[in-house]
Amino acid sequence: MPQWPLIKPSFKRIARFSSLIGVLIGFLQSLSWLLLKYFNWPNISVALISIAISIFITGGLHIDGLMDTADGIGAGPSKRIEAMKDSRVGAIGVQSLVIILILQIAAIMKLSFYAPYAFPLAAFWGRISQIFAIENYEYIFKKESNSMHHQHWKGLSNEIRPSLIIFSVVIIPFLFLINLNISNIFLLIYCILSGLITSILIPNFINKSLGGHSGDSYGASLVITETTNLLLLSIILVPN
Repeated sequence: MPQWPLIKPSFKRIARFSSLIGVLIGFLQSLSWLLLKYFNWPNISVALISIAISIFITGGLHIDGLMDTADGIGAGPSKRIEAMKDSRVGAIGVQSLVIILILQIAAIMKLSFYAPYAFPLAAFWGRISQIFAIENYEYIFKKESNSMHHQHWKGLSNEIRPSLIIFSVVIIPFLFLINLNISNIFLLIYCILSGLITSILIPNFINKSLGGHSGDSYGASLVITETTNLLLLSIILVPN
């Protein structure tokens, strides 16, 4: 992204604002979906463009992390670090990308009308998974260099506060706008729990597979959590 005028952020504690960035990216995806659907674009085209918008804004950083992490897991314990550092993408990395894209397209097409609601939610929980990963798991390259996030980390209770504020700002108005019957309350609970549980479990699974986390695996956690939440939301919001 271009340099902002007058503002020169250091990015030392950028992780605590990642959920806000995710929500903004999700809203841009939602706006593009609504705009293109207004002009009667087919769902498959809009789904592909929505995914492309996310990849374009982030520079494909998290997708790259996904592929490197998949290559590391696939290489086994003895060659894990070497595979993750290799700038070339292996077969397992390519397969992981293809599978993730197929799953995202399938989920978005099933969501259809509800896709604009799902994009910010999935992007939010994807970034929350990174916060949990940084808080709970050690940096696998710490012998060679220190993690910027760990160096400036102030603990989960401090770092998650912006995310909780964002969550409250979105949820509280939503509660006043909808009819709070039993069905809607359970639906809201399901959406929150599905996001929270995947944000905790997926970084944990990657940690067990790699023996820690790295910048690449933070990206992998984000992409996998985001994709899983799109799938779960497609089941919850569009059961039939």
